[in-house]
Amino acid sequence: MYSNILVPIALDHDHSVAPSLDIARRLLSEGGRITALHVMELVPGYAAQYLPEGHLEHRQEDMETALRTAIGADSGIECIVVSGHAGRAITDWAEDHDVDCIVIASHRPGLQDYFLGSTAARVVRHAQSAVHVLR
Repeated sequence: MYSNILVPIALDHDHSVAPSLDIARRLLSEGGRITALHVMELVPGYAAQYLPEGHLEHRQEDMETALRTAIGADSGIECIVVSGHAGRAITDWAEDHDVDCIVIASHRPGLQDYFLGSTAARVVRHAQSAVHVLR
């Protein structure tokens, strides 16, 4: 059983978060915590300069609201939104916050994944903690 589980959630993908949260709850030891994490891709500097002031902060607040909505009324799950490259941000956040298990959903790999690499594949390769992949 694990005491600190991270569940990365891609809000831009059309899949339910329920299976990932169900597995996380099953793996969680008594008194442990689950954190849902969404990673917003960075806006390139050349584009960010043309955005209205406060746009990025407003976007982050919107993503936090969307994440809380996707999680549902379960107040026992902390919701975090960070910016960066998804694979790297997930592994860095997990390492910085002493996560001992990451529960991540993955799609069936296609040819593009062998050339570009999927987020789940990067997390599996680089995470310092256990990783549970759902398909």
